[in-house]
This record gives sequence, C-alpha cells and structure tokens, in this order.
Amino acid sequence: MSRKYWRFSSYDKKQSAELAYTYGYDEFAVLLLNSRGVDNPEDIAEFLDGDTEFSSPFLIKDMDKAVNRIKRAVDAQEKIAVYGDYDADGVTATALLYSYLETIGADVTYYIPSRIEEGYGLNKDAVDKLCGEGVQLIITVDNGINSVSEAEYINSRGVGLVITDHHRPGKVMPLAEAVVNPHREDDTSPFKDLAGVGVAFKLAAALEDGDCETIIDSYADIIAIGTIADIVPMKGENRMIAVRGVEAVNNSDRPGIIALKSGAGYKDRDITASGLAFSIAPRINAAGRIESAVTALRLLLTEDIDEAVSLAEKLDGFNALRQETEAGIVDEVIERIENDEKLKYSRVIVAEGENWHAGVIGIVASKLVDRYGKPAMVIAKDSSGEAKGSCRSIDGFSLFDALSASSDVLERFGGHTLAAGFSVKDENIDLFRNKINEYADKLPVFYPVLNLDCRLNPASINMDLIDSLTLLEPFGAENPQPVFGLCKVTLCSVKPLGAAGKHIKLCFEKGGAQFSAVYFGMSADAFPYEAGDVIDIAVTVDKNEFRGEIKAGIYVKDVKLSSFDDDKYFASEALYEKARGGGILSEKERAFVCPDRAFCASVFRFIKKRGSCCADAEIISVKLGFGSERTCRVRIALDAFCELGLINCNNGVYKVSGNSEKVSLGSSVILKNLGYRE
Repeated sequence: MSRKYWRFSSYDKKQSAELAYTYGYDEFAVLLLNSRGVDNPEDIAEFLDGDTEFSSPFLIKDMDKAVNRIKRAVDAQEKIAVYGDYDADGVTATALLYSYLETIGADVTYYIPSRIEEGYGLNKDAVDKLCGEGVQLIITVDNGINSVSEAEYINSRGVGLVITDHHRPGKVMPLAEAVVNPHREDDTSPFKDLAGVGVAFKLAAALEDGDCETIIDSYADIIAIGTIADIVPMKGENRMIAVRGVEAVNNSDRPGIIALKSGAGYKDRDITASGLAFSIAPRINAAGRIESAVTALRLLLTEDIDEAVSLAEKLDGFNALRQETEAGIVDEVIERIENDEKLKYSRVIVAEGENWHAGVIGIVASKLVDRYGKPAMVIAKDSSGEAKGSCRSIDGFSLFDALSASSDVLERFGGHTLAAGFSVKDENIDLFRNKINEYADKLPVFYPVLNLDCRLNPASINMDLIDSLTLLEPFGAENPQPVFGLCKVTLCSVKPLGAAGKHIKLCFEKGGAQFSAVYFGMSADAFPYEAGDVIDIAVTVDKNEFRGEIKAGIYVKDVKLSSFDDDKYFASEALYEKARGGGILSEKERAFVCPDRAFCASVFRFIKKRGSCCADAEIISVKLGFGSERTCRVRIALDAFCELGLINCNNGVYKVSGNSEKVSLGSSVILKNLGYRE
C-alpha cells in the first residue's frame, strides 16, 4: 500500500457543544458533522432528524415532456424499450422503470448493451434490433446524454426517444422528445446529485402524478442498491433513499434481493449500506463485467424464488471469476511495472496488455493506485486495433482534465475527476502515455490523501461513542465512515489472526492503559513496525460481536511512526521519482538525493542487523536519525544495493544476499548517474 498524507479535519469544539446542548443533539455526532462542514442548526436537523423531503419530480427540466410522451405511448400500446447500462446503477434503474411501466399496463421490454461487444450507451446496432422488434419509444436510464449521433439516428428511424441520465452533458444536447438530467445548464431542480436510478425513480414518481412516496415504498430496495453502488454523495435525497432502502432490503420479500443477501452472507443478519456497497453491488456489477448484465436484471425482476437462487449462484460465480481474472492481470501489470523503470517512475502509470479482460481493468487500475499512490490507466488491447482504457486517480489529478488535454490522440473518452474511461488506437498508446505524463509534469506535486475526522484518546472508545456514530449512518460518498487518529501510542505486540495469518492483532499502550486493534489484510511478516515503536494509527470504530458479547472494535486503516513528517516525505518522494525517472536534476537536488559511502554503510548495517527487514525507506531513514526528508537518499541506496546484488528484495522484504565478493559502490549505474564518488 502506498503512503498517504494524513489530513485532519478542522472543527469548532465549543460551537459543536453549544449547538448540541441547545437543540438536544448528541455532542460527538454534532462535532463530526461540524468537521464535515455541516455546522448550522437547520442542516444538522435535516441530517440527524431525517427532515428532508423528496422534491417534486416535475422541477427537473423536461420531466413534464417525458411524462406526456410516455403516457401517450402507454395509452396507445406503443412498444416501449427501457435502455439501460451494465453497471449496478444502470441495472437497478432498468429494473425499476421496467417494473413500474409493466404495472401500469405498458407494452414494455428492456435492453442492456454488452460491456465488451457494444460498450457504454446507445449504439446503432442496438437501435436497429429494437426497431426490428417493433419498438416505437426508447427510454434511456443512466445513459444517453452524450449519444448525440445515436439520438439523430433514432429520430431518422421514426422512433421516439426520452433520455434520463445523471452524467454531465456535453456541449451539444441530443435530439430527443425529452432530456431529463438534473445537470442540464437550464435545470433548476434543487437536488443535483441523484444516481441514474435516482433519476429513474423521479420519472416513475412523475408518472404517478408526482407521488414519490408510493414509488419509494414499492422500490426502495432497488433504488438504494443502485444509489449506493454509484458512489453519489450520501446527503439530501440520496441519504433518504439509502435510509429507506437499507431498511427495505432487510425486510424485502423480493426473491432476487433475498437470494442476493443470502449469497453475500447476510441470510440471517441485517445488511448495512457498506454491505450493499461491498457485497451486493459487486455481484451485480460482475454480471456485466464477465458475461451479461441481463442475468443480474433478471434476478431483480424474477418472482420465483428457485429461479432467484439459481441466478444468484450465477452471479456468485461471475464475481469469483471476476476476482480471479482481476488478480491475474494485477500480477502481470505489477511485474511489468517493476521491470520497467520508465513506467514505474512516471507520474502517471499507463500500462497496456494484450487480451486483458476489458470488464475488470477499472478495478485493476484501482489496485495500482492503492499500491503506487499515483494515477493509473490500464489499457486492454485486442485484435480490433482500438484498445479500451480505464483509469483511476487521486486528489490533485483530474482524469477528465487530463484526458481532455490528450483528446487529440484518443478516439473517445468520458468520466469524472477520479474515474474515467477512453478508447485509443493501438498505434497511439505510446504517444498517449507521453502526453499524459507531459501534462502531469506541469502540475504541482499530487499524492494520495487519508482524511481523518479528529484525534481520539483510546480510552474514550466505547459503546457510547459507537452509538453516537450510528446517528451518522448510512455512510457513503461525502459522508464516509469516520476515521480517527490515535496518536503517539506505543506498540506492544503483533499477533497473527486467522488460520492463514492474513490479518494481525496489534496491542498498544498509552498513558498506562492498554488496548488492541485489528489490521485486516496485513500479515505479521509484512508489518514493518516493531514492539516499542511509538506510532500513530488511523482507525475506524464499530461494533464487534463475539460469542454473544458486543464490544467496541478498533480497526486499523493506516499506520506511521509518530515522528514521520508528511510534507518532507512527499517532497523527498517526488525528488526520488524525478531522479529515477530520468528527470533533469539541479546540482543541489543531485547532491541532496545521492548518498555518500558513510550513508550507504548506515543503511546496509540497518538491514544486516535485522537479517530480514520489511521496513520501508522512510522508516529506515527516521530510525537512523535522518528524518523523513532523507527518504529519497535511503531509497537510492537500497536500489543501488539491489542493483549490485548486495541485498535482495522480495515483496518488499530486504535481506542481505550473502555475496562474499567485494563490490565497489562506484560501479553502481544508479549512483554513477547521480555523480557518486568513492
């Protein structure tokens, strides 16, 4: 995992206490809201009391036109096609609108394009197919706003088109009888952050004469899954959808929902918004990534429990295959990066491969961001000559802006600040990689950030605190599960957890009191800290039920030595990457980054003394007394040792090689390039 910059939120403790006392709210909940910018009585009341009401769907531009056109089609028994998308948002939006239209007597069918064969949005072959089936009106959900040429084609075929979408419109509005999108420049509706299924919900409510309550009562489970899966801001109307929807999922009699919960391990227990995001949504998404999203759609629509169980088992299989496929590509990409210095030390990783599954490359890009702490773009090439790319980013680097700046070498692109997709001709991939990195080189230093709500004394973590946290649920985008800093705690012990030892239990001491925390996904062998280290830990807090007893559980998200300096580290890391990536260094930079013989000797002795060392360069630098600012110099020394065969590095673990031959540091190409002299 890459090092993150810890950013603590600011808040007014006195103001929070006064507001809590005056209005009778939980003080800690109000403090956390204050740290997130919710700091006036009206907004606090709306958040904690759930006082938000669904705004009228008719406030969205063109909603009246959409309703009139659809009602005409229903009354005339025109054949209607709901045209969706292959992710969880698109699938749930399709299920919602198809189900609703069916209940009001419409002649309705559905269509979801293949992610691999057709790609996102409307396409002319699909339109031809629907026209051949007698479709007279197409209603898009979660797509269509940028399908300008396809909309014109639909019009030329004499077919009606109603677009509902939540993605940002382009410069040209598609030709349609209604374009329902809260992000239109001429839209004045009060809530803009609906997911695609949220816009479909508003359309169904408008068809029900504006009655949002009737629709939410009938479809809250489906609407919530798509809303939570699409990572839209968990505030306002989305928060209402999630609150109502989580309850509906836990009480749903919909066979598909029951089967999905059971397959995800929630047969006999309630699921949370996090469970929907990390257990249910990936199963729905896996259908579109691996085979066809129609399988997931059929699961949501079926009224037969046996069919639901069978379809849910298929989704479980798709999800397992997705994980296996993704892991294989991740391993291949990492090996390629580690053996290509230009790729590894570029500011943006752009990696391509033959016959990589285009359905999982977005997840692969996310894994690379986690590992390397920089934007990553993964490109799947096939025999067509036009490759598909998916990318993920970090704060400070907008993918949409970067792709826009490189659009002259792309066939098409779209997306958001932190997630996007594109297609590029095979022969332009190298040019694209260079352009993206030239663009990135002009930007200030950017790095991954871990946002923490506040510092806590470990002694204050109890069930009362957890009760306060539950007032903020459900968690999601712009309302994440709170992360706390437990600072200057002394590590006492590290113990493996689980049969395979894939997790660890950490025991700490502070002020004479002891406490423990669990670090999932971290093995004892890979944990770089030792008993006695004074460290800071970033944690979440939740209920921990064991053998019928419920206690407050502490779960580690990140760890660092208390003496680490984030600003100095990231400046040092930028200099290291510049040096190793072939950037032009000033004489001052060269002198700063290049270790001398005495420095190298100190680093070598540190590794040799421990026999096997999984400490990273910053830990070594700080423990040797050089501070975070010399991390770059330690990394250069370690790279030179590995180059000369003095040290071996395997999965981040350094070990003296035992090579008995005398080796001169001056023979290192890495050191020579930096002007090293014996």
